Amino acid sequence: MKTNSNTTRILFADDHQIVREGLMRLIDREEGLKIVAEAENGQEAVRLARELNPDLVILDLRMPLMDGAAAAAAILGTNPAAKILLLTSYATAADIKVAIDAGVLGAVVKDCSSETLIEAIRTTARGEKFLSQEIADTIAEKRLTPTLSARQKEILRLVSKGFNNEEIAERIGITRHGVKAHLAIAFERLGASSRTEAASLALSLELI
Repeated sequence: MKTNSNTTRILFADDHQIVREGLMRLIDREEGLKIVAEAENGQEAVRLARELNPDLVILDLRMPLMDGAAAAAAILGTNPAAKILLLTSYATAADIKVAIDAGVLGAVVKDCSSETLIEAIRTTARGEKFLSQEIADTIAEKRLTPTLSARQKEILRLVSKGFNNEEIAERIGITRHGVKAHLAIAFERLGASSRTEAASLALSLELI
C-alpha cells in the first residue's frame, strides 16, 4: 500500500477486533501515522510483516497461534532492523524480559493513556527504546528474573523434556499433587498460564 514518504506505516496485531478498531481511530487523528495492515494472531503478523515491511509493528503480547514475543523473535529473525512495540495487559516481568531479549524496542501496558501510546509509537518508530511507567517500574524493582526453588526448576526441566505430571512425580519421588503445587507457584512467578509456557519462559530466562 502506497503512503506519503513521511508517513509511518504500521502493522497492528491483536486478537480482539475492538482493540484494533480503537487504535485505528486513535491513529487516524494523528499526523504522519497510518495503520496499513491488521492481524489477529501472531502467525498472521509474521507473514504480513515479511510481505509489507512496515515501518513499525505493534504486537499484542497475548495472541493465539503465536504470542507477541515469539512473533517478534520470528520477525526480527528475518529482519533484524524491524521496529517492534509490544502491548501487554499487565507488566509481567518474565514476559518483558523475553520481549526485550528478542529485540523489541518498546513495551506499554494497554491501559496507558492515549498520549503515552502515541509517544511510544513515535519513539519506537524512530528506532528508540520506550517503556511505559508500569513496565519501567517493574524493571526498576528488579523483578525481571523470577526466583524459582530448586524443586520448581527440576520440575520445569522435566516438563521441557516432555514428561507429564504423573511421570515427573514418579521420577522425583513426590505426589502428583505436589508437582501441581510446585507448578502453580512457578506459573505465578513466571507470569505463565500453562506448563509449556512456564518451561519455555524458564529456558529463555536461563533458569533451567
